[in-house]
Amino acid sequence: MQEEKNIMSFETVALDEAQNAVVIIDQTLLPGTTQLAVLKTAQEIWDAIYRLQVRGAPAIGVTAALGIYVLAKEIEEQDFEAFYQKFREYKEYLDSSRPTAVNLSWALRRMEAVCLQAGRQEKRPVAEVKEILHKEALRIRQEDVEVCRKIGEYGLSLLNPGDGILTHCNAGQLATVKYGTATAPIYLGQERGYHFHVFADETRPLLQGARLTAYELSCAGVDVTLICDNMAASVMSKGLVQAVFVGCDRVAANGDTANKIGTSMAALAANYYGVPVYVCAPTSTIDMDTAKGGDICIEERAPQEVTEMWYKEPMAPKGVKVYNPAFDVTDHELISGIITEYGIARAPYTESLKAVMDRKEKGEEL
Repeated sequence: MQEEKNIMSFETVALDEAQNAVVIIDQTLLPGTTQLAVLKTAQEIWDAIYRLQVRGAPAIGVTAALGIYVLAKEIEEQDFEAFYQKFREYKEYLDSSRPTAVNLSWALRRMEAVCLQAGRQEKRPVAEVKEILHKEALRIRQEDVEVCRKIGEYGLSLLNPGDGILTHCNAGQLATVKYGTATAPIYLGQERGYHFHVFADETRPLLQGARLTAYELSCAGVDVTLICDNMAASVMSKGLVQAVFVGCDRVAANGDTANKIGTSMAALAANYYGVPVYVCAPTSTIDMDTAKGGDICIEERAPQEVTEMWYKEPMAPKGVKVYNPAFDVTDHELISGIITEYGIARAPYTESLKAVMDRKEKGEEL
């Protein structure tokens, strides 16, 4: 456990080799307390993802990759098929923790693929399979840093010094290993003297914009103003916002995107006021097997997150019905561009996203 005022000095997700554990910032305690959580068991890793101790699609994917390696290292079976049976049980269990963020299943499938390649096809001993899993997990983590920086460079090319930027939820460093997705252009601009002014929606129901985005941006010295979700149209109408940058948890093949609830409302307002909306999406969040946003499974969360969680006393009538989806879907027609590490995809997204994924499939360098 550590205490530190500046959150930017911590790694969001890391592997502790000595303890054979995944170490994360416990984001449920922010911004009041900065505490590291050490995850060693399948239950601890599952709980950390489900309870949003670690959240943000890229960070969830990295946690899953590191987590399945940590669990695999402890498997005692030396026969590969027996080892793989236990590995797959862990993989399926971790994959059940959250349904919407595609990075979770993407990372676990990738780890499973290298496991099967090494153990079943190449007939390597289990000890070597474990080391291959180790290297792959660290590779996934390092790729996240490189991908976010590349997204930042493409995003920055769409901005001018002094621009006002609105963002929703947290797609910042706390949602990734470093830089973030939607905040990557902001951090790069900060390094280069662009002097952006950022409006951060508080973002219901979990206040991740207030607790996390506003916190990390202010710690980094960015000029940030916190607003309630229903104020986005107001600041746009005053000409204070030149672009909307958001992350996402899943991109459908047609360009529809699932992000924290309220994103679609911000996009609708931006569309009315002529403000471009950019979705920052590493290719790991693009799901070409999901045709449209309506096919995305939307997670619903406990009513208490709305009625009681942030208050000393309940702030709603006892027993009132609560609708509490974690995400909504923003229609592709409201999106000006989807920024990936391979460039900016634009409408028609069925073509541009396919082109991006083809480049990735070919292994083109970033």
